[in-house]
Amino acid sequence: MRLPDVDECAPFYAPYIAAVEGDSLAEALDLDTAQWAGLLRSVPPGLEQHRYAPGKWSLRELTGHVIDSERVFQARALAFARGDASPYPGFDENAWVAVAGADSRPLADLASEMAAVRAATRALMDGLGPETWERRGTASGCEFTVRSVFWIIAGHSQHHRRKVRELYLPE
Repeated sequence: MRLPDVDECAPFYAPYIAAVEGDSLAEALDLDTAQWAGLLRSVPPGLEQHRYAPGKWSLRELTGHVIDSERVFQARALAFARGDASPYPGFDENAWVAVAGADSRPLADLASEMAAVRAATRALMDGLGPETWERRGTASGCEFTVRSVFWIIAGHSQHHRRKVRELYLPE
């Protein structure tokens, strides 16, 4: 599936799409899934609640954020693919993280949930016909194509995985 054009999503998301690693969207998602699994398995238990600076999310909370965000994007992709013209609201990730309770869950549980959510993303993506990729919908006051939403899922996840390596688990 080709990269989305610049008019297929809000400009805010363009850097996520541009930074996707992989020769195809499917490859990018599969590679990201494997890399998250390995990364989260490598975290020593004492660092699961680590915050790289005061007021920042813990590693568990960041993982929960990636899971929640992917679910939100899945819902948007499905709605847009089905031709739903209803506008979808944005979400305040900080407010969601504050009440999600991810910091009280072992990272291994969050890693299992992340893998399940990604499997659902791939199943949804793989089950859509080629005619759906161009369909558009509105979220956060901006227009998106179904294609762009899946690329955003990949880029957003890869962005946060890189942040984990850089800020939470520096060598």
